Amino acid sequence: MRTGNRVGGLDAKSVSARSLQTALVAGLLGILPLAASSAATPDAATTPIEPATSAAVIELVPVPLTTEVTAPPPATDEGAAAPSAPQETHIGRGSASYYAAKFHGRRTASGEMFDNRAMTAAHRTLPFGSLVRVTNPANGASVVVRITDRGPFSRDRMIDVSRAAAEDLGLIARGHAMVELSLIAD
Repeated sequence: MRTGNRVGGLDAKSVSARSLQTALVAGLLGILPLAASSAATPDAATTPIEPATSAAVIELVPVPLTTEVTAPPPATDEGAAAPSAPQETHIGRGSASYYAAKFHGRRTASGEMFDNRAMTAAHRTLPFGSLVRVTNPANGASVVVRITDRGPFSRDRMIDVSRAAAEDLGLIARGHAMVELSLIAD
């Protein structure tokens, strides 16, 4: 003989006991709705929380639609010289060679794809992205290359340049030449 009601295979008493247990655990874990907590309605006796302050102050100024807003003209001195060219630091003199065609399309040490038609180079220690002026003193040719790779791995070489840079420097016939390097400051 059965006594009590069964709901889904469980006693009605055990269902209500489990619901109470679940609510109790949820309350202890802090996942009851915020409205049920005292945080939703603070007491008057508690100290109010001051809003966060910041050193930055933003001031909004209304501007009428008829007002034209322009930037002030740049300050010019009659005796001031025009902005100078970027500063260059002489790195040294050494032998340069150029990349073989088989490296075109491969990844460089910086993660970029190597393009033999771009003005790029490999250097052992200069940071990736550095701009370097490479000058061939034999013919006076000069190019600016961006460092994207590590190398050269031959002791007698100072820099490897892309084929495009090598053509402009006049390195193609011999395959290498003595060059002067200057780091261009950003």
